[in-house]
Amino acid sequence: MSFIYLIVQQKTSLCKIPNTIHVHSKVLQSSKKNCIIQNMISFESDYIEGAHPKILEQLIKTNMEQLSGYGNDIYTANAKAKIKEACKSDNAQVTFLVGGTQTNQIIIDTTLKPYEGVIAAETGHVSTHEAGAIEYTGHKVLCIPQHEGKIKAEELSKFIDEFYSDENHEHEVFPGMVYISHPTEYGTIYSKKELQDIHSACTKHSIPLYIDGARLGYALMSKKSDLSLSDIARLCDIFYIGGTKVGALCGEAVVFTHNNKPDHFETLTKQHGALLAKGRLLGVQFDALFTDNLYLQISQNAIKTADMLKEAFKAKGYRFFIESPTNQQFIIIENKKMEELKKEVTFSFWQKYDETHTVARFATSWATSKENVEKLIALL
Repeated sequence: MSFIYLIVQQKTSLCKIPNTIHVHSKVLQSSKKNCIIQNMISFESDYIEGAHPKILEQLIKTNMEQLSGYGNDIYTANAKAKIKEACKSDNAQVTFLVGGTQTNQIIIDTTLKPYEGVIAAETGHVSTHEAGAIEYTGHKVLCIPQHEGKIKAEELSKFIDEFYSDENHEHEVFPGMVYISHPTEYGTIYSKKELQDIHSACTKHSIPLYIDGARLGYALMSKKSDLSLSDIARLCDIFYIGGTKVGALCGEAVVFTHNNKPDHFETLTKQHGALLAKGRLLGVQFDALFTDNLYLQISQNAIKTADMLKEAFKAKGYRFFIESPTNQQFIIIENKKMEELKKEVTFSFWQKYDETHTVARFATSWATSKENVEKLIALL
């Protein structure tokens, strides 16, 4: 058995921990000389593992090559070409950023004029879970109603029409773009018809549609999905293909779909402190992810294991807070049972349901093992 080593309290004594890929280890210090390892199975999020082995192989294989910085290397060029081909778009411009919040902030800030804001669902990621990163750049998030995490085209059009019908709108924040995520914060997905309608509403009002694709692979592989990657590219102005949550160590591939990348985007990215000197890190990873359809293949695992969990929760009488067809499952759990599960399993608090129940999120990923799913099911 191979081992990784944990240095405790900066001392030279080492504790051996089995190198089990799918197990989260909680370390508890029992004394100055010893440590107790409690193995926990984790459904906390979809980025708790490192990276797919094929990505690591490529990073190691190319490690000692001397390559130009800032993404001006052959692997980044290959990745861009492969993504354009997968999107079936000759007019697409592809660039790479490190993480999701960084990507949302930079895309929104560089697309909007100083007096514009971004329209999003009231439960949208930029509205709730990014610590005011959008507002930090001086742009307001303009919230509209959500329906299981999604927005509706008719309500979007009404919001924009009402803005311009207000004779005082010159004193207000202008709606400058629309943000949606696919899948949403609740794991729900847009149908092709829904996306077409939203795209049409944006086109009618001459504002760009931006899709946050942090978990895009899981949306595309959902059994309920009728959208392809080329559909996504055709029905929005900007989107990104999430790598951090779908097999990469880090990284998101931003696609400007109509040759519409902002002028001097590299300079603007550097102003945000986000231009990665060793751009090869992102290029090599996405080159691997878009070789032999790896991105979509590994995304299937998250759906399969989530479906296993879903069926088990249903069979054992648990209620669902929302019906999600992707890798995030939202379960209403009695508080006492939740505390019992916490002793063996890590998962995410979502929200309080009532005095005796909590909504918990269980997330699967490209790397979730059937064995860990079965362990969780046994504890339910």
